[in-house]
Amino acid sequence: MDSLTTRLTTGLADLSLTLAEPQIASLLAFIKLIEKWNKAYNLTAVREPLQMVELHLLDSLAILPHLTGMRIADIGTGAGIPGIPLAICRPDCQFTLVDSNSKKTRFVQQAVLELKLSNVEVIHARVEELTPTNPFDAVLTRAFASLPDIIALTSHLLAEDGVLLAMKGQPPGDELADIDAPYQVIPLQVPGIDAERCLIRIERCKHG
Repeated sequence: MDSLTTRLTTGLADLSLTLAEPQIASLLAFIKLIEKWNKAYNLTAVREPLQMVELHLLDSLAILPHLTGMRIADIGTGAGIPGIPLAICRPDCQFTLVDSNSKKTRFVQQAVLELKLSNVEVIHARVEELTPTNPFDAVLTRAFASLPDIIALTSHLLAEDGVLLAMKGQPPGDELADIDAPYQVIPLQVPGIDAERCLIRIERCKHG
């Protein structure tokens, strides 16, 4: 585990994030769980634990400073990314992780149990079928769909002043041109990843 711990701690320093030892231990335990379950459940195309630290943990945590509100939904969470790494780092926030793939939600539920995350709820559902009792302050997506589709599928989940946070690679100019809502493109620097990364922050469409 030494190389993984080193990679994570140097990456956290590069992101200017300070975490407690138990949080770092939980993040590394999460990677071990993905590695263990990946063989049977095909959770991620990434096979190398060291790459998982960069592509799953540090990539997720790069958006931590831009997280808003206390009730956050991670739509199309897959293997629990970015929801679980963020939930580990923000125990004060409540996270709802949603995916339509039952294998993946089974894994995420198991990870939540093993990591003892009391601030995470896992829901197996299609996003358009989701009807939360209370709307969310923020909806997160990562490699989920095009921005106009994301807005159409998730606008019913957001509180009046809620925001949509879409994790993307390069800024998707064509998709942004089709958006009828105020937005902000936030460039992200992810330690160990040369490829471009950005976060698109979209205000809730009032007519959505």
